[in-house]
Amino acid sequence: MRQKTLSITLFILSCIVVLALLQPWLPLPDPDAQNVRARLKGPSAEHLFGTDEFGRDLLSRTLRGTRTSLIIALSATAMAAVLGTAIGTTGAYFRGATELVAMRLVDLLLMFPPIVLAIVVVGLLGSSKLHLILAIGTLYVAPFARLSYSSTKSLQEMEFVQAAHALGASAPRIIVRHVLPNILSPLVVQLSLSIAAAVLLESGLSFLGIGVSPPDASLGLMIGRGRGYLYQNPWYVFWPAAVLSIITLCANVLGDSLRDRLDPRLHRSR
Repeated sequence: MRQKTLSITLFILSCIVVLALLQPWLPLPDPDAQNVRARLKGPSAEHLFGTDEFGRDLLSRTLRGTRTSLIIALSATAMAAVLGTAIGTTGAYFRGATELVAMRLVDLLLMFPPIVLAIVVVGLLGSSKLHLILAIGTLYVAPFARLSYSSTKSLQEMEFVQAAHALGASAPRIIVRHVLPNILSPLVVQLSLSIAAAVLLESGLSFLGIGVSPPDASLGLMIGRGRGYLYQNPWYVFWPAAVLSIITLCANVLGDSLRDRLDPRLHRSR
């Protein structure tokens, strides 16, 4: 059952990602082409998902919005993973002042609710994709830093790390060759879970009007604009909300499956 669930999850998630990335080359209507005569229409042979308030094709815009949300979420999560892992491992390995500064910086990030801090950062920097990536990436540095910090701490006294240190290996070499490969499993799980959270956060900011700006598309932006036309065309909200829900569910299921496969303690308990 777990194998089937993982296979179905990967298939659905892969289909969404591939369709979103290939959206500019698919034989679909231009997502920016307006047709006021066909505004707020339901699904039809010409427009499979219907149209929005400007008569634009909702299928094209949903795929374009998915691509935008995924690019922002993946870029922000990758940035958070690199920075957070670097901060956590160096702080745990070198100890002393480095550990104090690194972990107090992480504690400072954890003081504020993510959505509130993201609103402040985007509000100060301005609304753009780059600023969204920087804001969301900064917010998710803390989970990676704390996870890599605790994992590195547990490895420092292991025999193979002590042996590498005794043989004269430099600190960067020990971290790259011996520490990182052994803490990679929990970081991969955290990566999949953070992608789902980043997609939701980006959609929330765009829904509030401080994320992606029109005429560009985003799942949150489409939901926010479509709620004003909910009675005229409920499909306007349904499609981006359904895609957002599926992406979040699949990412969380994938994270749980990876944890079950990569955590040796769960294998021993079976």
